[in-house]
Amino acid sequence: MLDKQELNTNYAASWKYDPYHYCQEIILERYRLLLDINYAVGDVMIESRGGKEDMRLKKSFRRLMDVGTQFLSPEKLSQHITSKELKVKAKGANIAGLQLADLIAHAVRRYAFRTIWKMDDGKQTFSDSIISILEKRKFFKYKNLIYGYGLKKLP
Repeated sequence: MLDKQELNTNYAASWKYDPYHYCQEIILERYRLLLDINYAVGDVMIESRGGKEDMRLKKSFRRLMDVGTQFLSPEKLSQHITSKELKVKAKGANIAGLQLADLIAHAVRRYAFRTIWKMDDGKQTFSDSIISILEKRKFFKYKNLIYGYGLKKLP
């Protein structure tokens, strides 16, 4: 979960990342960790944001796969990520995995507002039902911790 207001307030002068590219790097590191723990390989697909934005994210992804991240070498990434090219699909393509990601992302956003920022609107929504399932059995945990691995506040 990226706090753009905190980013602009505290890091505006020194920040070197586009927020989407920074999130992509963090998610890629955690995804690779999940794949490593499960002795698996995987690929990465996103929903299109538009022509220029998509091309910039693809270029950023390719750079991460070529030079690595702050914490992972390109060799460690390529052991588990099957392609150096980011897959981008339009919302209209109705890709089941991307639809599921949208549903989960909204629920996790509500969860983060409650647990990290202590902002609760008091409403019960369908998202809360989703979170009750995810929190117990599906949030990624490492060393039995969700925060910092399955949920991380950025920056």
